[in-house]
Amino acid sequence: MEQRHLGRTGLRVSRIGLGTLTWGRDTGEEAAAEQAKTFWEAGGTLVDTADAYGGGEAEYLLGRLLDGLVPRRDLVIATKSGSVPDPDRRFDGSRGHLLAALDDSLARLGTDYVDLWQVHAFDPATPLEETLQTLDLAVSSGRARYAGVAGFCGWQLAKAATWQLAAPATRTRLASTQMEYSLLQRGVEREVLPAALDLGIGLLPSSPLGRGVLTGKYRDGIPADSRGASPTLAALVEPYLDEAAGRIVDAVATAARGLAVTPLEVSLAWIRDRPGVVAPIVGARTSAQLAAALSVEALSLPEEICRALDDVSAPEHRYPDQDWSTL
Repeated sequence: MEQRHLGRTGLRVSRIGLGTLTWGRDTGEEAAAEQAKTFWEAGGTLVDTADAYGGGEAEYLLGRLLDGLVPRRDLVIATKSGSVPDPDRRFDGSRGHLLAALDDSLARLGTDYVDLWQVHAFDPATPLEETLQTLDLAVSSGRARYAGVAGFCGWQLAKAATWQLAAPATRTRLASTQMEYSLLQRGVEREVLPAALDLGIGLLPSSPLGRGVLTGKYRDGIPADSRGASPTLAALVEPYLDEAAGRIVDAVATAARGLAVTPLEVSLAWIRDRPGVVAPIVGARTSAQLAAALSVEALSLPEEICRALDDVSAPEHRYPDQDWSTL
C-alpha cells in the first residue's frame, strides 16, 4: 500500500487507515484479529483507536494483537484521549486528565509509546495552551512520537496549530486533524480543510463511507446485520438516509457500474485522493468488508467521474463562506 507523509512531518502512514470504533463492543477478539491480519498483509500501517472506544476495550484488543499476531514495529498506532462519560462535560482537555488517560491507554495497548496521540475534541472549559502543553509533555517524555487533534473546527485548529508553530524549538508541531469527511459530509471544506492545507496538517477523514451509506447497502432498506439496524449505531446512520443523500448514493452507484467496480471503491477512492487528505479511516464489521475496502488501492477515478461526483455532492456555501474572488 502506498505510504504518505502525515502533514509536514517525517511520519509516513498507509493511505488507508484501520478504524477500531466497534472493537470490544460489536467486534470481538477473533474478528479484530482477522481484520488486523488482513490489514497488515495488505501493507496497511495506520491503526486508529481511542480510549473511549468500547470503554477501553478497543485499545485492549489491539494490545493483545501486537507482536503475537502483528509486529509492533510494523504499525503506526494512533489513539485519542479527552472524551469522558460525563453528561455535563463530554470532553476534558486538562493536563491531569489527558496525561492520566494516555498512561492508561499505554497500559491497555501494552506498549510504552504511541506513534500519534490526538486530543479527541476541543474542551472550552480548559485553556487551549494547557491542552497543547500536554501534547508537548507527551512527546518530550517519549510517550508519544507525534501529536494531533480531532473534532476541532476551523478557528480552533488554526489557533492550536499557530500556537505550536510560534515556538518550533519547544512546541510539538501538529501532525494531523481527524474529522468526518465523505461525499455525504463535505462541511470540512469550508474552513477546516483550508486551515489544514495552509498550516501543513494532514487530514484523517473518519466515516469516509458516509457511515456505511455510500456502499449502497441502504438503497432498498436497512439490512438486519447493518449498523443501521444496530441499537447503538442506528442513530448515526439515520441522518444519511434522506433524499439528498439518496441522490448522491445513486450517482456513486452509476459511476461504479460504468467503471465495473463497487460503490464502496468509488466513494473511498474519491475521498482518498482529495487535496489535503492523508488517510481515510475505515471501520469494518468483518475482515471480508475490510478486504473489499483495501482493494481500492488499485483504483484511481477518471477526472470526469471526480468532477461529476463533486458536482452532485457539492455543499452549499453561503455568507461568509463564499469564494468572493469569483463574484
